[in-house]
Amino acid sequence: MTTTTTAPRTYTYDDLDRLMSLMTGDEKHDAAATSTRDVLWVLYDRVLDVSPATVEDTDRDRFYLSKGHGPMAYYATLVAKGFFPEAWLADWASYDSPLGYHPDRVLVPGVEISSGSLGHGLPLAVGTALGLRAQGLASRVVVLVGDAELDEGSNAEAVALAGALHLDRLTAVVVDNASTSYHRPHVIAPRFAHEGWDAAVVDGRDHDALTAALTRTSPGRPTVVVAEVEAK
Repeated sequence: MTTTTTAPRTYTYDDLDRLMSLMTGDEKHDAAATSTRDVLWVLYDRVLDVSPATVEDTDRDRFYLSKGHGPMAYYATLVAKGFFPEAWLADWASYDSPLGYHPDRVLVPGVEISSGSLGHGLPLAVGTALGLRAQGLASRVVVLVGDAELDEGSNAEAVALAGALHLDRLTAVVVDNASTSYHRPHVIAPRFAHEGWDAAVVDGRDHDALTAALTRTSPGRPTVVVAEVEAK
């Protein structure tokens, strides 16, 4: 008797919209989710050295979604990369679902930090990058923040500290959809550069430009990539 096995489904970027559409409800934060879609795909498809098989490895890359109030694109990307099954998406935020309106690191495979409260992710990433360096590990730490999160004082302190400590295995991605309370164009990158970061500004929908910026490193300096997308 012969048994047949079905190969795991292969997803592409074009599947993300459909996967995101499976999550319904009043608290979806659509703009927060769609603004991050391309950055998340590029990170998991081209940049980060982490997979379902290596998610517990000490030397894996770490990704922190600080902008945790809009996790739909994050969940869709994790499904596409095999961290958990597509079937989970339809039940998101329901009773007993592991997928909440904010991602929970204990419940969701592949999630490194529980997030959603603005201003926490970058300070956590700074601490992680410092701890990994102290252990002699060369893993990258990448944190995604929103432009509005930069209103939080905790982020200002984290930006200054990372530059002073020369955390060159740390990358911050700021998704700029002009949603900050005090929006002024073209000020985010210079703010980081002033504190000793290597800064780049790219089209947040251009996958090749994102890849080039996110794979660049500058010895002795943390990296920030400002990914500009359409205004919220």
